[in-house]
Amino acid sequence: MSKFTPAEWPRKLRSTEWFGGTSRDHIYHRSWMKNQGFPADLFDGRPVIGICNTWSQLTPCNAHLRDLAERVKNGIYEAGGLPLEFPVFSPGESTLRPTAMMYRNMTSMDVEEAIRANPLDGVVLLVGCDKTTPALLMGAASVDLPAIAVSGGPMLNGHWRNQQIGSGTALWQMSEMVKSGELTQDDFLEAEQAMSRSPGSCNTMGTASTMASMTEALGMALSGNAAIPAVDSRRRVMAQLSGRRIVDMVKDDLKPSDIMTREAFENAIRTNGAIGGSTNAVIHLLAIAGRVGIDLSLDDWDELGKDIPTIVNLMPSGKYLMEEFFYAGGLPVVIKMLGEGGLLHKASLTVSGQTIWSEVKDVKNWNDDVIRSVENALTPQGGIAVLRGNLAPKGAVLKPSAATPSLLKHRGRAVVFEDIDDYKAKINDEELDIDETCIMVLKNCGPKGYPGMAEVGNMGLPPKILRRGIKDMVRISDARMSGTAYGTVILHTSPEAAIGGPLAIVQDGDMIDLDVPNRSLHLDISDEEMKARLDAWAPSVEMPNGGFAQLFHTHVEGADTGADFDFLIGCRGSAVGKDSH
Repeated sequence: MSKFTPAEWPRKLRSTEWFGGTSRDHIYHRSWMKNQGFPADLFDGRPVIGICNTWSQLTPCNAHLRDLAERVKNGIYEAGGLPLEFPVFSPGESTLRPTAMMYRNMTSMDVEEAIRANPLDGVVLLVGCDKTTPALLMGAASVDLPAIAVSGGPMLNGHWRNQQIGSGTALWQMSEMVKSGELTQDDFLEAEQAMSRSPGSCNTMGTASTMASMTEALGMALSGNAAIPAVDSRRRVMAQLSGRRIVDMVKDDLKPSDIMTREAFENAIRTNGAIGGSTNAVIHLLAIAGRVGIDLSLDDWDELGKDIPTIVNLMPSGKYLMEEFFYAGGLPVVIKMLGEGGLLHKASLTVSGQTIWSEVKDVKNWNDDVIRSVENALTPQGGIAVLRGNLAPKGAVLKPSAATPSLLKHRGRAVVFEDIDDYKAKINDEELDIDETCIMVLKNCGPKGYPGMAEVGNMGLPPKILRRGIKDMVRISDARMSGTAYGTVILHTSPEAAIGGPLAIVQDGDMIDLDVPNRSLHLDISDEEMKARLDAWAPSVEMPNGGFAQLFHTHVEGADTGADFDFLIGCRGSAVGKDSH
């Protein structure tokens, strides 16, 4: 290992404030670190790199990150840095109640303060499950030290009875099939054993794979990071190369604010449309942009994404899974196709130190059914549709590539569920007054309402509707839905019902007009009736009694701006208070 001195670096390293001297305080910091068996020359002025690890057995998508952390360490040592791994809270979508989204902001606080308060010059962000990726990017952006993300990667394809099944997507499909009588409960339990057959995150284009793709499109991960399967040896190579790269990023002082520019976010939004990405990406990118200081809005999502064809043929929009996407060439192929179509800011910088175009211009598409041409797109207008009207003054979102085309313009009678418990109590009732022309409306499931904004917006249809062969209905809520889900589902309706948004005053029997081509969502009552109902409205959601839930309820902002905490928006930098020792 080569000998490093502070003079070899273009500026004084941040970690030198802790380790670089002979005073009592410097010796205090170094001597305690040495109880782990670190040789003295590791504190000779080389960069100290944190490895921010969201490993947890309670977060199945991230349960393999310990191994990747070791690969990152190898790369950091090879490049002449000192790697120091630390844990942060790991919100797992599949296990955490009431919802992992409630803890995204808390995780970002954990990440931000851990990076700022410790003797770190740069950080590697080990991410995987849905909320860990945006949370770590948010926290790192608020400190703005050099950072690079390494995703855990998707699990292997599921296989059952000679068919591919996608984690998440198959769950929603088969659950409905059991209710309709098309599948037995025993079949469902048998299929369960085949859905998640290796370490990694969802193998569909769910939120985890979407956010891995967003990270790569933003330039915050090395090219190719998003799609490598978790158990593929090339995932380990990616981790080791990222460990090497972060040391050079520290030397170059290449920070998140240099990479996550306005142009980078525009690249990510267009990429999301091309891959048929999750609606959750809307909330997460808005929140990340807020930490960097980029003015990003729902209107940007609609304007930049509505004319982007969805060309990635993956579940839930298409038929393939993440393994095929990787073998076809992965996200670099998609980014190249955007560039060739004039839809990419080619000069945007990435963590490699190179432009995004230079990283992808020579890649090839090895399967044109998995990554299709624009002429053969799944849908000519993908992206995220942002709907507005008297029912959603601040906007609502819908994913056209996962919706039923015939329902994108629809008028229906509202069948209202006041909250998720009301929905569960009524949905299986054979006497429920509902048919396939109706519009299901779910209230009080937004950021403050649930609390945390759970993935319940893709409400299952009533069994009596499913038994008639109906697979989709229009559904409206202030909730989210899993990126693995599908259907004509209107989400993130803002302002949410819990704070008196118009969704709160929808009644059974009201007529609702949906017009996705014209971006309209309208409750067909007069302005006078709307005002009278809103004036008579009283909140039904109580303030949580203490703890983080109360902090969340008090400070969370609306879905239309990213559902971040009001006091976390912005970059606070890496400066810390005086050493107390």
